[in-house]
Amino acid sequence: MYFVKCELIKENVANYPAYEQITDFKKLYEVATKALKLDKAAEEYFYCIHTDVKNQIIGIHEVSHGSLAESIVHPREVFKAAILNNAVGVFLVHNHPSGDTAPSTIDIDTTNRLKEAGKILGIVVLDHIIVGSKGYTSMLEKNLLWIDRRW
Repeated sequence: MYFVKCELIKENVANYPAYEQITDFKKLYEVATKALKLDKAAEEYFYCIHTDVKNQIIGIHEVSHGSLAESIVHPREVFKAAILNNAVGVFLVHNHPSGDTAPSTIDIDTTNRLKEAGKILGIVVLDHIIVGSKGYTSMLEKNLLWIDRRW
């Protein structure tokens, strides 16, 4: 028999202050570009931004680093760090290296699957934005994501 111990190791992210409050789509895009540099990435990255009850950032987790066209995202990997970090809500952020921020069918399906998984865990998926070289698309803003609690 083995005993297992799970720990969360917090690393300092110098590019962005902890406890910054996400108040709108623009602020979320700012985190994605200034802290994560997703507008310049050549491969697809998928991040989960953990928040407290006031939508203040308490952690940022790189869930997946994919290829030019895709990144594998599984609910287990998205919520593992969020649970350990005691997140109340999460913002999902990924980039399209092509620059086109239109969500694909897979993007929409993945978001809805993560939303349902979050419901079970008591963690609200607050939004999912796709970042490109010239801007972003918010699934919440485009009515592609319905949530119980608006941020």
